[in-house]
Amino acid sequence: MTAEIRQAIIDNALSEGFAQVGFCRPDGVPDIAERLATYVGNGWHGDMGWMAERMHWRGNPAALWPEARTVIMLAEPYTPSHDPMEVIGQPDRAAISVYAQNRDYHDIVKKRLKRVGRWMIEGFGGEIKVFVDTAPVMEKPLAAAAGLGWQGKHTNLLSRELGSWFFLGAIFTTLDLPIDLPARENCGSCTACLEACPTDAFPAPFQLDARRCISYLTIEHKGPVDEPLRSQLGNRIYGCDDCLAACPWNKFAAEASEMRYAARADLIAPRLAELAGFDDAGFRAHFSGSPIKRIGLSRFLRNVLYAIGNSGDPALLSHAQAHTEHEDAVVSDAARWAVTKLSSSA
Repeated sequence: MTAEIRQAIIDNALSEGFAQVGFCRPDGVPDIAERLATYVGNGWHGDMGWMAERMHWRGNPAALWPEARTVIMLAEPYTPSHDPMEVIGQPDRAAISVYAQNRDYHDIVKKRLKRVGRWMIEGFGGEIKVFVDTAPVMEKPLAAAAGLGWQGKHTNLLSRELGSWFFLGAIFTTLDLPIDLPARENCGSCTACLEACPTDAFPAPFQLDARRCISYLTIEHKGPVDEPLRSQLGNRIYGCDDCLAACPWNKFAAEASEMRYAARADLIAPRLAELAGFDDAGFRAHFSGSPIKRIGLSRFLRNVLYAIGNSGDPALLSHAQAHTEHEDAVVSDAARWAVTKLSSSA
């Protein structure tokens, strides 16, 4: 009977828009605590104190909800229809990570998970909890344990069927369901993702030092970026797709079916001059419903000003000068740095 329930859950999840479904035990990644302890012990988590503070749960999914018997991992593609690396060659424009070029995936995926979860409870009983990157859950190792893919040398999840452009969601349930075999690593001798990183953020294959990762620096890091790294950010103002885009497995990437992930035309390659002119109200209005809004105007302007400094375009000098006396010291520092860079290249 449990096999029939499992298949019914898969069928329902696919009908809701998920592309893949896998099952594992909450304790299906026995080395996760050790891996996390090494990561935090090396200081690679940077300012992400919440990672260290909640290591007990993050390192042991079974402790997060002891009653859970099965973890259902679900994948949803957001594969871009355009070349995400094209904007890197346009220094007067901003590069925004593909996943943030439209609606916030947290809201979309979580609503889908809740619909699947409610359907499960109505049909088969039990209890559920759903998670989308907002709780101490290590989604990538659990997804690998559930057979959805493997963590590549860039530490992101890869799939034979989906490539690298997909979101993950988790349903913890008290139902005891048959599980999948873990996925096997299929990177072979390829190092394309490691070589593509602009800041050399990988100490070794399968290891990431977030303190050098552009996604971390532009999104999670609150203070000024170390000066040696600023020039390496290029025009990336929110996240970075270089290691994902470089992966050869993307030739198998599944097409995104959710239209709310399709890039807004004004976020594929927006002009830095326009972004530098936002006030708080304009910023919030422009990025309403977008994950970009969560970093706030000051951090956003800091990133834009670093990109302006890296542009080498004297026409952008006045846009940097406009922020040299900004009330936020991090923003004014970024503006002065950009002015110096542009003045020296003029």
